[in-house]
Amino acid sequence: MLVLEKKKTFVLCFIVSPKSKLTYKKELEIRSTLQELLIYLIFLTDLCILTFGMVSTNMYYLNKVIATLFLETSVLGEDRTNFKSVSTITEFWKFMEGPLLEGLYCDSWYNTEVLYQLKNSSRIYYENVLLGVPRIRQLKVRNNTCIVYPKFQSFMDECFDRYTIENEDRSDFGPKQVPEWKYSPSSSLSFRHWGIFGVYDNGGYMFTLPISKTAAKEKFTFLKLNSWITRGTRVIFIDFSIYNANVNLFCIIRLVAEFPATGGVLTSWNFYSVKLLRYVTYFDYFIASCEIIFCIFIINFIVQEIKKMKEYKYTYFKSFWNLLELLLLLLSLLAISVNIFRTSQAYHLLGQLLEKTQEYPDFYFLAYWQIRYNDMVAINIFFAWIKIFKFISFNKTMSQLSTTLSRCIKDIIGFAFMFFIIFFAYAQLGYLVFGSQVDDFSTFQNSIFTQFRIVLGDFNFANIEKANQVLGPTYFITFIFFVFFVLLNMFLAIINDAYSEVKADYSIGRSPESELANQIKASYTRTMEKLKLKKPQTEGKNKVEIERANQMKRWKERLEEKYYSSEIPDAYRPVTQQEFRELFLFAVELEKELHYVSTKLNRVMKRISTSKT
Repeated sequence: MLVLEKKKTFVLCFIVSPKSKLTYKKELEIRSTLQELLIYLIFLTDLCILTFGMVSTNMYYLNKVIATLFLETSVLGEDRTNFKSVSTITEFWKFMEGPLLEGLYCDSWYNTEVLYQLKNSSRIYYENVLLGVPRIRQLKVRNNTCIVYPKFQSFMDECFDRYTIENEDRSDFGPKQVPEWKYSPSSSLSFRHWGIFGVYDNGGYMFTLPISKTAAKEKFTFLKLNSWITRGTRVIFIDFSIYNANVNLFCIIRLVAEFPATGGVLTSWNFYSVKLLRYVTYFDYFIASCEIIFCIFIINFIVQEIKKMKEYKYTYFKSFWNLLELLLLLLSLLAISVNIFRTSQAYHLLGQLLEKTQEYPDFYFLAYWQIRYNDMVAINIFFAWIKIFKFISFNKTMSQLSTTLSRCIKDIIGFAFMFFIIFFAYAQLGYLVFGSQVDDFSTFQNSIFTQFRIVLGDFNFANIEKANQVLGPTYFITFIFFVFFVLLNMFLAIINDAYSEVKADYSIGRSPESELANQIKASYTRTMEKLKLKKPQTEGKNKVEIERANQMKRWKERLEEKYYSSEIPDAYRPVTQQEFRELFLFAVELEKELHYVSTKLNRVMKRISTSKT
């Protein structure tokens, strides 16, 4: 019997209570969270190295100097005529024959010394090699694509509408057997160009410039005399690419001149400095190793998310952080695939360029995908930083922020409906009243963004006052009053009210306890105590408890003296504001003490239960 009892007690010692199991699971969960945080910080560091490694300040400066050369260089003898200020077809031809050719064919130093003996290429600013030859392309619309009012048909028998794919003219014109007047279908992989007045196709009437500057000028003269630009012309693209070996950057340039149906010329431009040859220096190979590590992380995260999906099933998609994780993985996979595609296409196109040096290389296609890749990586790292909030919610400030937003989210949604009703009403009013005269209100989209600028203080009041002397000031004053002074202050009041409630709850000890924070603090305290850099906390705790007890004693004596004294003649006299404040503070302190006592009792009960087991 004695042997059996000993065995029973021995077995019972190893039986773990449900509470101890729960505590053990929580500790494992906290440790796994800390490990996940550490791994994620390594991943974020790797992603930051990738993003900062793919851009440089040289990109900005290369764009700046090339833009200055082709956009701000004036026509010889006309200081005010450059590409930015071109407004007529005559000025456009002057730009083509002047600043464009001077910039493309820069073959001698400032003292007429020939620096480079290159037969099949040109140097822009002496440091940038012109890749292949430039290409010029125009798109036209057919005649009679719009309807002329019958009473005005005697004045105008031709009508050219704005550019659309349906209105595009693809028939030959001008001198026969000359390729510049023959339509060429699109052979490019680039997407359609989104201009000011329309979205333009990749085909058109196109030609390339010769290697010689003299031959290029003769070609422009021939095209000008034979009216290559007609009334149906709606857009002309000037495309070329350069490479700077000093900084290993390609710059893809597109100058656009649109000829709207209203007449005149409006210019726009694109300058894309991109790094298409990725792996040249030792730092580039270091970036390549970071890319491999990034791919390994993504594979690991995909496996983890698949396991979570199998475990939680449909409840997995109810968590905001899980949806954010899926978005990060999707963007990462897209960025990896675009990067592989762009790198392979870059080497393929460069191989073709070396074989055919007198043809136009379509680097605009590669620049487009490089910019999309940069956009995806930028969005990816933005959400990657946002995910940090998942791990630092144990911080008191972060917890207050998240609690405040969760409490006021319903009020903010209701306020947003009211705000945007008034905001869009003012936007439509501004578009209809000032749209024909003020550039900031020329479209409904411009009106919306202009009103955001008004809220920020960036606005030209004189323009709308000049457009309408009555409705201009009325619109401005009422918009400032209702949107800026009323609605925005209501928005701030909603957030401030919620934050005050959260702050009050935290001050009386109602803040949500974070076990992860407690684990980090406890491990930090133990480490500091082992290193003898910090004294044990028992003495400190006793001092704090003694101080709290003394404070409560003082509160009690003051209140008994004031409210329980027999000297008070009227027991029902009104309470002053100061007395109410003291009572409120006493209640807050009393609630803190009760909360502290309850936590101490819970700890004692836990110790008793564990000692029994």
